[in-house]
Order: sequence, then structure tokens, then C-alpha cells
Amino acid sequence: MTVQPDQQPAGRSAEQPAGRTTDRTTERPTARTIAVIGGGPAAHRLVEALLARSGDDLRIEVFAEEPWAPYDRVALSRRFTDPQDALALEPLPTGDSRLELHIGSRVTGIDPDARTLTALNVGSTGDAAGDESILPWDELVLATGSDAARPAIPGAGDMTVYRTIEDVDRLREHVADLAERLGRTPRAAVIGGGLLGLEAAGGLRTLGADVTVVHSRPWVMNAQLDEFGGRTLNRLLRGQGYVLRLGERPSALERSARGEVLRFASGEDLEVDLVVAATGITARDELGAGILELGPRGGFVIDERCATSAPHVWAIGEAASFEGECMGLVAPANTMAEVVADRLCGGTGTFPGFDTAAKLKLSGLDVASFGDGFAAAPGALEVVYADPTGGLYQKLVVSEDARTLLGGIFVGDAAPYASLRPLLGRELPGEAGAFLSAAGNGAPVDLQMPDDAQICSCRDVSAGDLRAAVCGGCPDLGALKACTGVGTQCGSCLPAAQKVMEQQMAELGMEVSTALCEHFALSRSEMFEAVRTTRLTTFSEIVARFGTPADPSVNLGCDLCKPVAASVLATLHGEYILGGDRGGLQDTNDRALANMQKDGTYSVVPRIPAGEITPAKLAVIAEVAGDYGLYTKITGAQRIDLFGARLDQLPGIWERLVAAGFESGQAYGKALRNVKSCVGSTWCRFGVQDSVAMAITLEERYRGLRSPHKMKFGVSGCARECAEARGKDVGVIATSEGWNMYVGGNGGATPAHAQLLAKDLDDETLLRYIDRYVVYYIRTAERLQRTARWMEELPGGLDHVHDVVVKDTLGIAADLEQVVAEHLETYRDEWAATLEDPERLRRFRGFVNAPGVPDVPGAPEAGPVVVAGPRIPVRGGQR
Repeated sequence: MTVQPDQQPAGRSAEQPAGRTTDRTTERPTARTIAVIGGGPAAHRLVEALLARSGDDLRIEVFAEEPWAPYDRVALSRRFTDPQDALALEPLPTGDSRLELHIGSRVTGIDPDARTLTALNVGSTGDAAGDESILPWDELVLATGSDAARPAIPGAGDMTVYRTIEDVDRLREHVADLAERLGRTPRAAVIGGGLLGLEAAGGLRTLGADVTVVHSRPWVMNAQLDEFGGRTLNRLLRGQGYVLRLGERPSALERSARGEVLRFASGEDLEVDLVVAATGITARDELGAGILELGPRGGFVIDERCATSAPHVWAIGEAASFEGECMGLVAPANTMAEVVADRLCGGTGTFPGFDTAAKLKLSGLDVASFGDGFAAAPGALEVVYADPTGGLYQKLVVSEDARTLLGGIFVGDAAPYASLRPLLGRELPGEAGAFLSAAGNGAPVDLQMPDDAQICSCRDVSAGDLRAAVCGGCPDLGALKACTGVGTQCGSCLPAAQKVMEQQMAELGMEVSTALCEHFALSRSEMFEAVRTTRLTTFSEIVARFGTPADPSVNLGCDLCKPVAASVLATLHGEYILGGDRGGLQDTNDRALANMQKDGTYSVVPRIPAGEITPAKLAVIAEVAGDYGLYTKITGAQRIDLFGARLDQLPGIWERLVAAGFESGQAYGKALRNVKSCVGSTWCRFGVQDSVAMAITLEERYRGLRSPHKMKFGVSGCARECAEARGKDVGVIATSEGWNMYVGGNGGATPAHAQLLAKDLDDETLLRYIDRYVVYYIRTAERLQRTARWMEELPGGLDHVHDVVVKDTLGIAADLEQVVAEHLETYRDEWAATLEDPERLRRFRGFVNAPGVPDVPGAPEAGPVVVAGPRIPVRGGQR
């Protein structure tokens, strides 16, 4: 049976007097009894595995000290935002006669020789009720978990900890009481900048407190992140309003009339109202004292079978010490549970060691690491992409031959984590740099996971399991989770699981959802229309209105939906693209208003409409290139690129260019790049129209208008087509009667010829039609969809576009034209706007160890763009 918290706990009858010890060893059952001490996720996983593997000859008794059914400690931070969230794991089969759950029952002693345990009823309050039972077992599994560690300093006993539901509820009440009593925002300090400490800090911020994180190392999450990743995370945290006290330990905690004071050896003490300790874990191994072998740092010593030093006694989870280490991570705990279940049912499973992969669960921060992130393996190479100012750092560690994946670190954009983690130890199906999503190296590699690749380490679900489930009738993520258990614990594997599911569905000819990402059920075009009609102006509003779940504190987007929302907001409102909450949404290059190149420097691309330029402007470009030592190149887009600028040099370069009359060429954005032209009728003896003037008009009309993908236009002055207009998204070719308009041409990896939409147009009609075409594309295309692919997928294709643009069959022509009219009124050169605002210029400050910049005490922490060592820089920022 299953005993609920408000029911009579196991081991005590209603007639039994309080304080009596009951010996039930004489009632030893005939079925083999497995006693599990602990009610956390590891114990829960063990019970699931045992029930799935065994028959009726097994009896499982679980002793859970807390007054709750087993809950998901990995999701503990959810309790900050929803005090009613029970963090429930998948419910155990309460009707299964093989299972008995003792809630509120503390085991106070074990006897491996007699194979008994002593359990004390502590009820729902945690206080001993005085009733003790001695119970028999055949196999004993210790899943006692851990306590939160406190620093070994005077006053540490006055610190609050963050470990259980009760801890979170206590913090909620305490912060609310402080705010009411003090009449101001409470000040909190979190001791520890690891995963747990940052989660606690995020929870306190959610409750309304100002938070200082105190950490003994120069960067947070030092166990998971290298220096450059850690310093990037430092910067992101400070940008969110956290105060960081790094590289020092508190020496004491003292109470004062004004609150609590953390003392430091430096003498720079910290006055706060609340101190939370989150410095790690201490294994709860008191049951093994003098009975079982304990590890050097605590915990029950186990071998590869998860067996302890006593026969028939096993240990799993945070209480188990393997090779001298206890680990507070869910994946190895579940692996241990599976190993023990297999052993108890006659198998030969072994524990392979700790899977140290970790993903930070903190609103607005995307951080993850796995495998050998520190490149400790002999000959390991590190493939790195870094944008310190933009808060991005991605690294893959590969074998010496650059083929086998050994590990990775992601800060600011952890999109590749879910797909790459299952490939740990395997050969990558492409160059490592192609898997770094932030590097801008084109479309991501389409990974096909082998069947035996583990997608979900928490539940041990492989890609083959997922494919079999799809074939067996699980065509959506919800059904897949219910069928396989994938993503039902920590949830970090869901993006990879969804990808495997969609690939299998496509192979079976099933319809695949067009949802933008896991955060939005809307497609890109649906999001555009929803934002347009509701007139939302910030990403937070979009999340609150259309996100899944619709809670900004939980759902702050990902690398898929954030840039899309940024583009939609920029198109609809024409505001400064890095203003408000829009700066953090942009792609890497947009955040710097420049293209990052493979060596970590940036390119500068002034707009030169139609390629027309004066000698004076050419002289300015030459002077800037010479003064800053930049490489120059004339591109196929009739512009001059200047390569090799550091981030901190960009404002100085653009100050001179803007003063000379140049504007940003938006080479970094998903927008109009350029309008190419021939010399037209002004100079060419074959020209029949002024192609240069028209190209300038078009470039100045649509510059800066954000779109689903980059766009290029071309204008040719005659049918000889020297501007190659039919290879452009919009092509214009002169005739003796006017202009012929072509649409849907693309160059690049999948070239497509533009198709004739209308012919012999005068200037005014041509502009109206281009207005309609461009805005209709922006409204209805999907994420990163070029005009050629968009027209191919539109029902009716070119005929439908002709009906909308030329015939106005939808009656929206005036509405489409109005978007361009408003854009012309509000457009402002992004670099000119940046140079006028000191706050906007702050994002272009230099950083420690920037190329060519000496170390300066107190400089912003970020780390170098390309880090020293045997690293392979990745290609990035090219158009």
C-alpha cells in the first residue's frame, strides 16, 4: 500500500501506544524484501526500474523521511515562482501490491549482519513521534541523499540553506517578512557560485531581493566552465543585476542591529539581511558510521556494481562515493539506480563513472557543459567561438585528429548542447566549427543520431527508443514523453528528442509541426501577425501573451525564438535594435553592429548605394584603413570591406566614417544588404534607363528593414543584365518601355533564377510593387527562409504572389505599402544613433586580454576572443 502524508505512517497501528518499539522481524515475508532508504529522485528511479524488471516475488519498502511523496529536486527552483508546485515525479503505481511507501519515516539504524533496520515515525513535522519499528530486509539500498554544506566559519549555523521544498518555502516567507518589516528591497547574499548557488540567487531575485553572489574563485561555475566561459557568465550575471564578490571567502557571519554582516579578510565587509549557503553537498552517511566503509569526503564507498563494503547493501545517488567522489547530479544518480535494479534482478550492469554534464536552470541565462570541457585529454583540441561583449562563448573539445567529440562548454547560447551531448565519444559528422551555432557558419549540420545514442541520460532513452515510439504511435512530444519517459526529469534533452521525433515523422511521411520552438507554438509568420495585431513592443510582452507556458519568469526564450522576435519588433516599430530588451535578443553580429571574423576581429562595411562613391569618401576609407591597420577588399556587392577591427575600435572607426557621410551597411543583419547596379544610361552606350539612380533609390528605401533572411537587389540598365538582377531577391531590368520586375532569385549554395512578376512599369508603380512584395515576404515567410524557398512553398507560388502584389486580391496593398512608408519616417542609421549615446557605447568597451590591448586592472571581465593554446578558430561572420 502507499501511505499518504495525512494518513497513519507505516510501522504504527492506531492501538499502539506512543514510544513503543515494535519488532517485525518475526513477520519476515516470504517474498524477497528490498528496503530503500530515501525518498528522492534516485530512490524513485530505482523503484521504477525494479517494478519494471521484477515479478511477484519481490517486495519493495521505501522509507522517506520528508513529509512528501518523492519529488523532483532538479526542478526545485520552480517552487520559487509557484508555491503550489509539488514538483511531482511521474507517480509510482500506488495500486501495486509489491510496493509500500513509508512517508515521514526516518531510519535510525541498520544491521547488515541481521539484515534489519530501525525506523522512527517522524510524522509530517519531522519531529520524532516516538514510535519505532525494527523491520527485516533481504537487500538494502541506501539512497539517503545529502545535506546542504555550510562554510566552516563562525556564525555559519545562522545561514539559511537551499536544498529542499521546506528550504524554498522558508525562504519565500523570510524574504516577504523582511520586505514588510524593513519597508525596502531585502538584501541577500548567496555563498557559492556553482549550479546550486546560482539557482538560489535566481530564486531570491524572483522573490524580489537584491542578490550578491560570493564565490571563492574568479569566475562562477568553475567546476563546469573554463576561465573564458566563466568570465563571460560573470558578465551576463552582472548585466542582469547580480552583484558578484569573487575570489574571496567570508571569514565569519555576525549579526548586527541592521542585519547580518559577512566578514572578509580584506576588511570590505558585506551588510545584508539574509545569507544563504549553497557551497555544495554533504553526503548523509551517518547510518554507515562504524558499519560501512566511508569515502574520504564522506559517502558510502561503492564499487562499479554500486555495492558497499557490506554484503547485500547498496548505495546510489548523492550518498554514494565512487572513486572518492560524491556527485550532486541527477544523471549519475539515475544510472546508479539502473545498475542496482539490474543487479538485484540477476543482471551484470556496472556504473561507468560520473556523467558531469550540467545545464544551468536560471531565467534568461543559457549555460551548459558536458564531457571533457577543460580539454584534459592528451592532444585534445579546442574549437572556440567567443563574443565577450555579446555574452556568447561556445567551445567544443575534440581529439587530436579533430574528429572525435570529447566535450563542450556553452555560455549565452547552449542550443548545440542537446544535439551534441549524445555524440560524446563519437566521430562528428562534419567539421567541429560547423556545430557552433553562434559562429554564423550557415545552416546547422543536420545530425542523424545513431540508434544507440543516448538522448536522455536521466531516463536512459536512446534515439532508437524514440524512433520506435514514433513508429508505435507517439507523433507528438507529449505522447513521446509519456511513452518513453524522455525529458520528464531535468528536461534538457527535449530539443534533441524533438529533432529525432520530427526526423522520424518526416521519414514516415507524417505532418511535422511548424512551431517556432519549444517556447512558442506559433510559426515565425504567425508570431509576426500576432505581434502586429496586438501591437506588442517588447519580448517580455510577447512571451507573456503567446509563450508556452505564458509566464515570462519561466519562459525567456532560446536562440530560435529570440532573434525572430527581435526581427519582428524591429520591422514593426523601427526602434533602435539594441534598445530596451531587444539587445539581448539579437544574433551575435547584430549585437556588435559588425560581422565577427574567424580570428575574433570584426569587419566594417559602410553602405555605398549602387556602388557610387566620391573620391573624398574613398580617401576617408583609405585613411581609416591605414590608421587602424585594416585589410580592405572590394566585394561582389559593390562595397568596400575593412577587416581586422577590434570590438573597442569600432566606435572610433565609425565616428570617422559617419562624419564623412557613410552609414551602416547592415552587412551583419537579416535585412537588405545591397542593391547592385551597372552604370546604366548615364555612361553605357547600351543603357536605356538610369539604373544607378534607381538602385540608389531602392537601397535608401529599404535599408535597415529587418526580414526573415538577408535580401539582395539588382538593377540592370538594359537586357544585357550586367548587374545580374535575375539572381537577386528582387531584380529590376530596364526596357525601352519602363522596368521589368523579377522576384525570388537567390545566389549562394542553392541558386535560383528570379521570375518575372510584372513588366514595363513606371518608377512609381515599380516602387509600389516592390513595397508590397517585400512586406508580404516579411509577414508570411518562416525563420531564415529566403525568398526563393518562400515562393516555392507558398500555395500558388508565383501566381499567388502576382495576385497579391499586382492585383491586390487580398485587399492589403495599402497596408503593405504603409509599412514601408512608416519605415522611411522612422529609420535612423544604427551607428550614428550608437555614437550619440554613451550608454550604447558601453557595449563596445575593451575587455581583458583583447588582441592588442594590454591588461588593465579593473577592465571588464570577458576573456579573449580567440584563446591561447592548441585551438582551432572557427569561421564566422562571413556574408
